[in-house]
Amino acid sequence: MREMEPLAERLRPRSLDEVLGQPHLTGPKGLLRRMLEAKRLSSMVLFGPPGTGKTTLAQILAEGVGKPFLRLSAVEAGVKEVRAVVERARREGGLVLFLDEVHRFNRTQQDALLPHLESGLLTLIGATAENPAFELTPALRSRLRFFPLRPLSEEDLLALLKKALTDPRGLPGTSFEEEALRLLAQAAGGDARFALNTLELAASLGRVDASSVKEALGAERFAMDREGDQFYDLVSALHKSLRGNHVDASLYYLARLLKAGADPLYLARRLIRVAVEDVGLADPLALRLAVAAKEAYEALGSPEGELALVEATVYLALAPKSNSLYTAWKKAEEAAGAHPHAPVPLNLRNAPTGLQRALGHGKGYAYYHEDKEGSFAQRYLPEGVEDLLLFEATGEGWEERVRERLKALRERFRRS
Repeated sequence: MREMEPLAERLRPRSLDEVLGQPHLTGPKGLLRRMLEAKRLSSMVLFGPPGTGKTTLAQILAEGVGKPFLRLSAVEAGVKEVRAVVERARREGGLVLFLDEVHRFNRTQQDALLPHLESGLLTLIGATAENPAFELTPALRSRLRFFPLRPLSEEDLLALLKKALTDPRGLPGTSFEEEALRLLAQAAGGDARFALNTLELAASLGRVDASSVKEALGAERFAMDREGDQFYDLVSALHKSLRGNHVDASLYYLARLLKAGADPLYLARRLIRVAVEDVGLADPLALRLAVAAKEAYEALGSPEGELALVEATVYLALAPKSNSLYTAWKKAEEAAGAHPHAPVPLNLRNAPTGLQRALGHGKGYAYYHEDKEGSFAQRYLPEGVEDLLLFEATGEGWEERVRERLKALRERFRRS
């Protein structure tokens, strides 16, 4: 029965106008809205944190273009299930396949989708909380558009909770305190599903006040909000303590987060980010250790695996620091945006066909291992950006050696 469904399901938006928190996609100029208005739906991946509306948007899009909607989980489905979907699509003249946890499909499973996306028989809407670029094959990525979803703001969640207490589909007539709703909106961390389901539990305790919300959140979840500290504040404090070389503060914030029920794998991913963003080439082993800590936790679980996160935290806090990679990449993105169509020098172009060779592709390319002097004398950057300098090494740790080599290489290019 409808009333037995969870509150989050009963209040699931039925149109783009009801979707909160994603105006870049659903607003007047949002790409998803423009797709619906044109009745032309492209295959895509919706990626973002839990509770941001990935499934909801997929259903709205399918209904908006008048196509049958089928939902599968990549955790459970395989090539056999994909074939069954294809047969159904042939019978029905096409359908929208919503594939949750799409990043879990292996290469063979992804390849099974390709011809049917190419023909238009299937329109794929994948959903994932991970970065899809790391797991999806280039062939599948080339057939998809990628749309990031953002965590809902505290104000969006507050509006959603108030709607839940007045909408006939929700909990109309429930007594509530404004501050209790704000407390829940803060604790939900941008997750609409968690906020609504916690509200329903709090309402079942009699009325929605600070006491019932805290009880519904649970002691471990609410521990992150004692004394006004929010989850992302604690994560920020951990990251900045690591960056600032304060090992004791780093361990303290890690302990608070774990004790408060934070996802250890989320924290492991944050440690990997510190390794590449703040340690970088000052200590190249930091990335290897951070990745190993994540893998160790996945193998051991809690509480044993948490010690691997502790080891990575101490190592990262004590490691020399450099943001040269982060800075260079930002500059590279800006340069690529400013010169998106600068032609690749002919000597660097691929030349697999006779026509391309006749056009000069690959002509004059000097292979470094056979012609070092010629390699330094040839052009690498397009015309107009020949003097682009993006990477600058610092004097921290191993980057002192990198800086000396970089200086020597640039001098050699200059002379040539």
